[in-house]
Amino acid sequence: MNDNANPRPSSETSQPSPPPPPAPQTPPPPKNPGMVTLSIDGKEVLAKPGTPIIAAAQQAGIEIPHYCYHPRLSLSANCRMCMVEASNAPKLVPACQVPVAEGQTVKTNTPKVKEQQRAVLEFLLLNHPIDCPICDQSGECKLQDYYFRYNLKPSRLWGPKVQKNKRKTLGPTVLIDQERCILCTRCVRFMAEVAKEPQLGIFGRGSHERVDVFPGAKLDSNYSGNVVELCPVGALLNRDFRFKARAWFLSAAPSVCTACSRGCNVFADHMRQECFRFRPRENEAINAAWMCDAGRKSYRWIGENRSLTTISQGKPVPVDEALNTAASLLQKAQGSIGMLVSPAASNEDLMAALAFARDVLKVNTVFSTGRPHGAADHLLMLADKNPNRKALEYVAKALSIEIKPFELFTPSAFQAVWVLGGEMPESDIVMTARLKTVPTIAQAQHLSNWAIESQVFLPVASHLETECSMTQHEGIIQRCRQAFLPKGDSAPHWLWVVRLADLLGAKMGWCTARDVFSAIAPRIPEFASFDWDGQAPSIQERPGLPLPAAADGRPPAYRQFACSSAQGFSP
Repeated sequence: MNDNANPRPSSETSQPSPPPPPAPQTPPPPKNPGMVTLSIDGKEVLAKPGTPIIAAAQQAGIEIPHYCYHPRLSLSANCRMCMVEASNAPKLVPACQVPVAEGQTVKTNTPKVKEQQRAVLEFLLLNHPIDCPICDQSGECKLQDYYFRYNLKPSRLWGPKVQKNKRKTLGPTVLIDQERCILCTRCVRFMAEVAKEPQLGIFGRGSHERVDVFPGAKLDSNYSGNVVELCPVGALLNRDFRFKARAWFLSAAPSVCTACSRGCNVFADHMRQECFRFRPRENEAINAAWMCDAGRKSYRWIGENRSLTTISQGKPVPVDEALNTAASLLQKAQGSIGMLVSPAASNEDLMAALAFARDVLKVNTVFSTGRPHGAADHLLMLADKNPNRKALEYVAKALSIEIKPFELFTPSAFQAVWVLGGEMPESDIVMTARLKTVPTIAQAQHLSNWAIESQVFLPVASHLETECSMTQHEGIIQRCRQAFLPKGDSAPHWLWVVRLADLLGAKMGWCTARDVFSAIAPRIPEFASFDWDGQAPSIQERPGLPLPAAADGRPPAYRQFACSSAQGFSP
């Protein structure tokens, strides 16, 4: 039999070849070239490429809860609170870590997402102590807020909670309650990435993990106070503010830090004509979202050692008597008045005083006083501790007034001395001896020996007690909102100037700081284009969220008993 008669068919020749793989589909062109178009909860959103989903949602007014995410810090994605559904992922994804994609569909409020948020909160609250009644963060705690919004269920833990250190002092500014910490690592990342002083770390394992300083070290940085604002719960506390006031009793006034010439933007939290703390306010051009501890503590000396009554030769006198004495001294010494001007005074104070000095008192030369230079650092703090030196230069130049250094000031060369601002580069003892031989009119916020021994002392309101503006070292003009009314007989420098001018027959007619700025700013090139009303910071911390008001319904800046009674409110 011939084997070749019926050959066995080959498998290679009997089976057809497989079809070629399909060519990859070219993605459709972007709907908006240069931008990413996606949908979040049914709303079309435009975002820059690389933007995290959580940031794109915030731009669209959609809130995604989060703890560890902060736009100015590196990504951690460890809290898992921001998990959302995305069309290009089979499972929930962290919105802080996943960037937006063209045509992406994101859902933030589905049952699956809500169950994830509830489970995360249950896990975070498992060992969290029930400290809300005594916690300083109460009223500002995201754990509280999110519990009522996304969980609101009782604990299922039967056994005892894990206990950690309750009151550990990390450094001169910050104290930690490790039981409240949710390990978001914001504080650790800030100290390493922004402050460039990696003094904090995560220690331990599992449920015994904790934020702490390294053995034998402490949190001793000029920027340690920022970790208190970064902490979303009550774990990190400011030792200076601890147990002093409740957040819901405080009003917040947008203002400027006057501890140095940087001009960091701050919120001044106050109640009953007293400031309790400074918090940083965002301004990308100046301080981003941070402030130094030296500026944070500067609220203390705003209210220290103040005299709230007018004084003449060491004795309290009525305001009219003090003004008449001061006006008489200025009129007699006209043409021979030594004027000391502090670069810590506001723009309006400097404009009113120098215009009055040149046009009425015939003063063509002033001497610059101010605080002496101090320490500086790598981030925000500057050596010049005077917040408005640049404005003094601008105003004096525009009004053709010469500025001389304080070292050239000789009191005996003048018949009278007019001091605008109590900030001096010399000690109180030296200033008392120098001004003892010449009649002195002192306008100052703080009381000192040389001010007490002057012929007239006029108490000056702080920048928190009046509307004003400041010019920081780079020439940026900033508005300060009034936090509360001036205490006692104190008044801003410009108002004392107006009253003195009226007594000398030079009617200025200015009733507000805005009037002063509007009248003199056109004569100063650097101030002429500044929009006083348009550049005023909003009285809202965030759009749609008003600043906190008192529990009894009083409006901000009227917490003090005297003024609230005058406004129709009972104490």
